[in-house]
Amino acid sequence: MNAVGKKSVKLTIELVPSTCWYNNLRKYMSKAEWDRLRRSVYAEHGHRCAVCGAPGMMICHEIWRYDDEKHIQTLTGFTALCSMCDHVKHIGFAGILAKQGKLDFNKVVEHFMQVNECDKAAFEAHYREAFAQWKVRSHHQWTTDLGEYSHLIKHKTSPNF
Repeated sequence: MNAVGKKSVKLTIELVPSTCWYNNLRKYMSKAEWDRLRRSVYAEHGHRCAVCGAPGMMICHEIWRYDDEKHIQTLTGFTALCSMCDHVKHIGFAGILAKQGKLDFNKVVEHFMQVNECDKAAFEAHYREAFAQWKVRSHHQWTTDLGEYSHLIKHKTSPNF
């Protein structure tokens, strides 16, 4: 999923398979350790969103690679995102927040279109493709590999690690 029409996509939807939900590095680190890591990621990106360049409050987003044959989810890095780019990345959760009246879903869609310089039809195609991939991936139990970041966990309390 790397093109909207014939253009390269700068901001993509990245849906985590349902069998991997809540399985992330932050969950297994102390607040102080996570704060230290996320602040270094924000500094690395000049306290701006790595996708759209917006300044302000950032979210430390984990970057995952998925091996669809072996069903291994591997942490490959981190990036700084503004809240709107983060909502696009996790658009399934954004939809839940919108249904609860906590988020304007149309603004999330508009942000995707603005960053990717595309129209609603291109967004909808990318959205359908992301959810189709999510549905296939969610049929499998995944193993989580923290890769080069596994040393950051002192006690491996998850059976998937």
